[in-house]
Formats: sequence, structure tokens, C-alpha cells
Amino acid sequence: MVGAVSATLTPRPAAVPGAPAAPRRRTRILALPEARWALAALLAFLFGLAVDVGGGPLWVYGLLYAVAYVTGGWEPALEGLRALREKTLDVDLLMIVAALGAASIGQVLDGALLIVIFATSGALEALATARTADSVRGLLDLAPATATRLTADGGEETVPTARLAVGDTLLIRPGERIGADGTVLDGTSEADQATITGEPLPVVKQPGDEVFAGTLNGTGVLRVRVDRDPADSVIARIVTLVAEASRTKAPTQLFIEKIEQRYAVGIVVATLAVFGIPLAFGENLTDALLRAMTFMIVASPCAVVLATMPPLLSAIANAGRHGVLVKSAVAMERLGEIDTAALDKTGTLTEGAPEVTDVRPLPGSGLDEDGLLALAAAAEHPSEHPLARAVVTAARARDLPLAPAEDFTATPGRGVTATVAGHEVTVGRAAQPAPDVATVIEVTRDGTPVGTLALTDRLRPDAAATTASLTALTGTAPVLLTGDNARTAARVAEATGITDVRADLLPEDKVNAVREWERSNRKVLFVGDGVNDAPALAAAHSGIAMGRAGSDLALETADAVVVRDDLTAVPAVVRLSRTARRLVLQNLVIAGTFITVLVVWDLAGHLPLPLGVAGHEGSTVLVGLNGLRLLRESAWR
Repeated sequence: MVGAVSATLTPRPAAVPGAPAAPRRRTRILALPEARWALAALLAFLFGLAVDVGGGPLWVYGLLYAVAYVTGGWEPALEGLRALREKTLDVDLLMIVAALGAASIGQVLDGALLIVIFATSGALEALATARTADSVRGLLDLAPATATRLTADGGEETVPTARLAVGDTLLIRPGERIGADGTVLDGTSEADQATITGEPLPVVKQPGDEVFAGTLNGTGVLRVRVDRDPADSVIARIVTLVAEASRTKAPTQLFIEKIEQRYAVGIVVATLAVFGIPLAFGENLTDALLRAMTFMIVASPCAVVLATMPPLLSAIANAGRHGVLVKSAVAMERLGEIDTAALDKTGTLTEGAPEVTDVRPLPGSGLDEDGLLALAAAAEHPSEHPLARAVVTAARARDLPLAPAEDFTATPGRGVTATVAGHEVTVGRAAQPAPDVATVIEVTRDGTPVGTLALTDRLRPDAAATTASLTALTGTAPVLLTGDNARTAARVAEATGITDVRADLLPEDKVNAVREWERSNRKVLFVGDGVNDAPALAAAHSGIAMGRAGSDLALETADAVVVRDDLTAVPAVVRLSRTARRLVLQNLVIAGTFITVLVVWDLAGHLPLPLGVAGHEGSTVLVGLNGLRLLRESAWR
């Protein structure tokens, strides 16, 4: 039988020798070889362009362009050759061939620019992959590497959490992270489980209550029975969900890959035909080669590439100026496709931190509002509890002087007691909850109640406007998905005009809701901020994280981050994405028209090489300028 928790704790055993060090959380950009090669190609190209435009010697800018070709092109060329060996024609290899073809007839600048574009794209893709892996590794750090297990004879041993088994009993000291999902057998404390449920305040844990691996114990001592294998814990399932969602390819991406393969094969076959057929009918080698190289240039997908990228990159830049970081052109495009919005509560619709909203001194206490707040803040000042910090912050906002506190003690789940100005002051949760779902704490002086303070997780002032804008954009009202209790969720939903509320959700429940919509062919935008939101952010068609208080994993998993915590930026960036998608369609029509006309001209008649180059470059410039329209301030609404 498990006895009562002793008031005196034995020293914590040393860590298990040879325990692995925590992995690095964030891969630096230049740590990736793809990024280093892309940077080298870009610098060589820019220096070469400067010398070329400035009238410098041919051998100098020619050498610099050659460096850009080699540094930016060797890796996609190698991958393309490997794909070719597997009987697959990679579009990157086609771009290398097109660049070399352009260089062979004197269009060295065009080829170098094409090389730089594709090298940069590859670097960005490698960075996104690395950052996702960093995020999953960082989440694993939430769960402690070791735990204190109680032995049958009443002793203690430190073991790796991976070796814990169902039925083991753990000793959780103050300030430690809980090593496994389980049930409290003995002791009282508070657990900060915002990483799992999203609740903004620590939750009192007593015998019979459930606790989660990776959550932070407060000031009490707990004995916990392990109820789940470490591999099946909530935190481990979050890791699995994020990894699975990150590996999933969208149908649009698969479709594009098929088009790229067919396009690459078609261009190669057509170029060989344009060269070989006239040669077979007696055309001289030079004319046949010139026609084939002209075809290669005018059929080059440079204009198609620029048709897509400038609108999306301009939209990304515009969003960045307004405090929204969209991580890629693909992410920007997908934001405009959403038709359903789901929102987290804590830290998303609300500010995610308790705030004193009401100060009520009792009649006969001899205190006014400032006096009551100063008394409570003086007693709470030594505490690190979030409620205590909120009380102290409120007192400092009013510039109230705080008397020193002596004989401070904190009791988990009850509050604090201290001697302030010769009086014994106790600050703790009131027995009766407030009707507006605020957290109410009672202040007593020498055993007599003198007043109460109410604290709430304040609703963001722009929450209602944001939900209304999302409703207008998608045609349906957003859904509230939260790990908080149903009563609090209902209050937030009523204030923001949300009618569909789903509360008391674990991370996997949020993912299941998102996947249910996705199976119904809905394209879901999920907005959240915590670790518990990361799986849903990854599973959704698009995910936006609130950046100021957002967890590392949520920020890395999301497609976009609202850096300034301006909630109205969410519908604004969706509108911007839809505008960018319209411009992409316009550009594709323009580029396709130019390519079609020039190719037909080259095949059916005689297209002079300079005119072919002018048409090709003209279409490229045209679609580029059309896309840059989104850099204007008026594009952000």
C-alpha cells in the first residue's frame, strides 16, 4: 500500500549516466548544403550581372556565370541523372538542359537566372523539411529523460522514462516534469498542462486525478501510478501526429508532380524532333540546331515559373510588412483555398494569460480598491503562480507600493499566506465561482475576509470582428476547438458569434475533427498557438499560429505565423492569398499564350532567334510585373 508522502524528501538521485543530450532545436539556414550552394550561385550570378551590365570584360562575367551554373546546378543535375537512371525524367534535369541549351547559343544570362531560381527553391524546400524535424525533436524534450520510480521496499531509483511500465509508481517532486501519463495516488499539487490541453492556468491535482507526461508539477509532491506505456502517452502521440501530417502530400502537389513529368518528357521529345526531322529532310546542321535551340528557349518554363512565384512571393512580402510570416509560396497559395475555419480558444481568441478584471473590497474592511489590491499583491509577491503574477502586475500598473511579505508559505490548490505589515494575509481561491466564469480569489486579513479579486483570460478585442470576417470569406461560421472546459468555451463562443463549440478536447480530438472535415472534402484553416494545437495545425489544409506566445512546435508546424498577435490579420492574409491565386491564373494564361504562339511560329514558320528571345523574355517580364502588383499597400485589406 502506498503511504502518505513524507514532508522530507531524500536528495534527488543523479541522472542516468550516458543519457543523451537534448538535440538542437533549430537548424541554421547555412547549416544546410542546399542553402550554401544556392547562396554561392546567387552571389556569383549577381556579381556576373553587375560586370555584364557595367560593360566589363567577357571573360570575367563569363567566369562568374559559369560559377553560378556549377554551384547552383550540379546538385539538381545529379538528382536528375539519378532519376533518369530509374527511368524517371525529373523536371529539374530539364531545367539544367534548358539552361545549357540557352548558354550554347549565347543566352548565358537566361540560363544562369534559371539555375539560381531552381537552386533557391531547392534550398527552401530543404529548410522546411529540416525545421519540421527540429520541431518534432524539440517536442520530445518536453518529456523528461528520466523519472524517479519507487521500489517495492520503499526506496527510490532513477530510470529512463522509456523503461517505465504500466503499474510503476513515480515520485514527482516540486518543479519536475511528470514522466508518464498516469493517476495521482497520493499528494496534492498543481500541474501546468497548457502544453497538452491549452488551459491557461495550472490545474489542482489530487488523488484520483489524471496527469500527463511532459506537464510541469507545481509546489506539491505527488505519487503517480503509470497508466500508459511511454510510447502511448499523449505527448508521444502528438509527435506521431505531427510527423504523419508533415509527410502527407496534398492532392494538388501530386497532380503537379504528374504534370511536371509529362511536360519534361514532352519538351525533350519535341526538341529532339525539331532538331532531327528537318535534318533528316536535308536541312543543314547549323539551321537545324538553331531551330531546335530556339524551340528550347521559347518552350522553356521560365515564364511559367515566374507566372506563379512573383504574385505569391509579393503576397508573402506584403503579409510580412503587416506582421504575418507565411513560410512558403505553397503555403500562401493554400491559404486562399480554405472553406472552413476552426479556432483554438486560449491564446488565439483570448490573450492566454490571466488578468485582474475586478477588485471588490468588503464593506467594513477599511480598504478601498487600491488598498485591497496592494495587500493581495504584497502577499502574492514571492509566488511564481500565474494568478499571483497577474495580481502583482495589476498592482504595479496602478503604481501601488507593496509592503514586504514575511513568513511566506504556499499551499497547492489553496493559495498563499504571508505576514504583511504585522497582519496575517491569506490569498486563495474563493469557494464559490463567479457567474461570468472568472477565477475569483479571496483575501483575508487575520482570518477575516476583506475582499475578492476576479481574474479572467481576457477576450481579444478583435476576436468578434475576426470571426465575422472569416464567416464572410468561407460562407460558414468558424468552429471553436478547445481543451478548456465547456462553460468557459461557451462564454467565449457567445461573445464572438460562434455557434459550433467543441470543448474538453485533447490534441488527438482536434486532429480527428479536422480530418473529419477533410474527409468531407472541406479545406480547413486551423488557427492556434500551443503545443497541443500543433497536430491540428499540421493536419489542416492550412494552419496559422499566433506568434507572440505560441509554442516553438506550433510556430514551426504552422503554414503562417501572426507575429504581432493581430487576430484581424488572419482573414486579411486569406484575402491576400485569394488575390494572389487570381493573379497566378492570369499569369499562367499570359505565359501559356506566349509559349504557344512562339512555339507554333517556330515550328510552322521561321522564328528569328532574337525575336524568340525577345518574346520569351517579354512574357517573363510581363508576368513578373503583374505579380509585383501585390507589393502595393492597397493589396492588404
